[in-house]
Order: sequence, then structure tokens, then C-alpha cells
Amino acid sequence: MILHPPPDDPATLSSAERARAASRSTWVSVGVNLTLTVAQIVIGLMARSQALVADGVHSLSDLLSDFVVLFVNRHSQKGADAEHPYGHQRFENAATLLLGALLMSVGAGMLWQAVQQLAAPTGGSVQMPALWMALGTLAAKELLFRHLLRVGKRLKSSMLIANAWHSRSDAASSLVVALGIGGSLLGYTFLDAVAALVVGLMILRMGWRYGFGSLNDLMDHAVDQEEVDAIRTTLAATPGVAGVHDVRTRKMGDMVLVDAHVEVDATLSVEAGHAIAVAARERVMQQHHRVLNVMTHVDPWHAPAAGRSEAISPRA
Repeated sequence: MILHPPPDDPATLSSAERARAASRSTWVSVGVNLTLTVAQIVIGLMARSQALVADGVHSLSDLLSDFVVLFVNRHSQKGADAEHPYGHQRFENAATLLLGALLMSVGAGMLWQAVQQLAAPTGGSVQMPALWMALGTLAAKELLFRHLLRVGKRLKSSMLIANAWHSRSDAASSLVVALGIGGSLLGYTFLDAVAALVVGLMILRMGWRYGFGSLNDLMDHAVDQEEVDAIRTTLAATPGVAGVHDVRTRKMGDMVLVDAHVEVDATLSVEAGHAIAVAARERVMQQHHRVLNVMTHVDPWHAPAAGRSEAISPRA
């Protein structure tokens, strides 16, 4: 199966189109994980490899996380209502936090198993098909990880990126299984435990990174400075806007809420100043498709007095 990221440009995608693109990629993950789960458990039992059977159960956990992503991807697109006036996009932040916790639990479990194996090394009379299956699983999981990561970055979806790293954690566990099976065939069973320690620490780090990141988003974390500067530039380019300050952003899922103060000529009527603020808001909404809403505050701007070189622009 050749996996390609969708050709859609995220800058031109609506919220519904982004949800459909994310759903398509997640269904690819469902298909891969379902196939691997069945194959790993069946071959693991036939080849007498408990490690491969355990890895099949791990793939089953990926299936569960895929369905969590699909559920949240659907429900996060619900419109605003009386109880959620800003919509339901933070479903995605909550799901990313959940996936981060899942990564951390997987990493902790692998560390515990590695310690147990180092304390009491065991061998196994596994058969060669188990090793081939472990290597095939490793390749499939790595391809799936790269596919989901590309799509997640294109769509700027923290949930898809977190799910991609969950797939990488399963690829890492498959590497551990392959080393363990290989070590069992060669008599070096300690290799399984050493690899598990390294991979377990890596998975714990990734789980913490995405869990802490989603927690920050739930606490109204701002978007990166480059995106803030681009929004400020769009506001300032609106005809009638004399200045822009106090631009603040906060993430709502993968969407962005913006607050900004725009300065207009103090001699204009309230209606005229309001019209300029509305035009500035519309320009941002049209040119920055991740922006969910813009709240503008109008400040008066006084033209420089004769003989003065600087304008007086109040800063609220």
C-alpha cells in the first residue's frame, strides 16, 4: 500500500474539509492496525512467540486510539450552542491529552517489563516466521507513522500528530520484539530488555511532550509568534486602520481565537469606526483559515499636530 498525504492545501481548507481529510487518514490507520493485530496474534501463536502476541495486543490498543480520534474528530466539528458558545473544538485538545497519557502508560509498561526481564532473563523456542512478522510490522508501523505525521503537519492537527507518534511507539515496540526474537534465536535474550529501556524512555518523553502541550492549549496557550505577526499584518493592512496593538491569540483545538485593538481616526463617527473594525475582522477570517473568531476593540487615533513628527496613539 502506498500512502500519500492528501493534496489539499490547509490554507484553503474549511473546518469541515480539514475534518474529512483527518478522518480519511485515520481510517487508513484503522485498516493497518486491524490487519497487523490479526496477523501478529495468529502468527505469534503459531510460531510460539509470546512477545509477538503481546505486540499484537499493543496494535489493538492503537485501534482503540484510532477510534478515539475518529469520535473526537466528528464531535469537535459541532457548531456553537448555548452551553458551548465557542464551539466544541477543544474536544481535540482533550483527545491529545488522552493520547499523551496513553503514550506515557505504554512507555512506563515497557520500562517495567524491561526491568523484569533484566532481573530474570528468559529464553524462548520461537520460530523464524515470528521474526519476519516482527520486521514486517516494524516497516508497516514506520510507514504509517510517516503518513500520519505528514498529514498532521499539513493540517496542523495536534491530535493527528499525537496519534502518529502513538504509531511510532508501536513501531518501537515492534523493534523491541524483533530484537527479542532475534536474541532468543541467537541466545542473547538480554538485547530485548536493553532495547525496551531505550524505547520506553523515548515513548515516555513523547507522551509527556504531547500531554503537556495539549494541557497548555487547554490553558489558552498562544499560537507561535510568526502566526501572530501575520495576523497583525493583515489587520494593519485594512483600509482605515491607523494602528494595531495588543494582539492576543489562544488555541481552540487546532483553531485560533484572536483579540486585537485597532486604531481608527478619532474624528470618525462610531458607525464608521465600527465598519472599519468589521472589515479588519473579515480580512483576517478570509486570509487566515485557522482563525475561528476575531474580537476587535476600537481605539481612537489622533493625527499628528502641525509641526510634530510623531502621532499620538493611545495604548489601552
